[in-house]
Amino acid sequence: MTKSSGDKFNPIVQELQDFAFSQQSSMTIVRVLGYGLLLLALFDIIVMFIPPNFMNPAWEFQTIGALVERVPVPLIGLVLVFFGELHSRTKWEIPILKVLSWLTLVFGILFFLLIPLGLTNTIRLNTQSTAQIQTVSTQQASQAEQLEQQVSKASPEQISNFLKSQGRKIDGKTPDELKNQLLSEVSQAKKQIKTQAEATQSLRGLNLIKTSAKWNLGALVAGTLFILIWKGTRWARN
Repeated sequence: MTKSSGDKFNPIVQELQDFAFSQQSSMTIVRVLGYGLLLLALFDIIVMFIPPNFMNPAWEFQTIGALVERVPVPLIGLVLVFFGELHSRTKWEIPILKVLSWLTLVFGILFFLLIPLGLTNTIRLNTQSTAQIQTVSTQQASQAEQLEQQVSKASPEQISNFLKSQGRKIDGKTPDELKNQLLSEVSQAKKQIKTQAEATQSLRGLNLIKTSAKWNLGALVAGTLFILIWKGTRWARN
């Protein structure tokens, strides 16, 4: 009876052993993939910071965005590396796991710190953009003012010659009508300059806010995930 029971359980035990060996092999592949993803992420970060251009709001803002956009790769890599906890680990992995666990805390804090930096750079970039648009708008408005003054002081013959040089037809209009027509066109151009400047400023501001919101919220999510991984890998730090 005992022998018969043993014969029945032997295939089951063998099957469980085979399954355990296959799981061990799979864990090794998964962890190697994780280390590979972490190395690729490291290469990306190194390239990102060469050459550095700190204190430049545009560079800082774009770098924050690049970090947030690429954060899924190291997150996935860390999850794969920590998979299976301490089961089937080699001796050299133990100190590496401890370092990686503490690094998740560092990365989490860094991503949280990127949020105020991102908000500050958003304000700075919006201020710079507004100033640039206003400068261009002021220059164009000044040119329109000068043209308006020139038209007001121009003689009928000068206005007629100017229109002819532009390839425009006079159509039997009097000099006063031609002058009024030009003054009206200049006035319309001045209004268009102001309207276009306001539209450009509004569009740039909206795009900047949308991008900033996306990257700052991404930094918040990334920081939270790193902290959660740090909490979940306490076993690696013991």
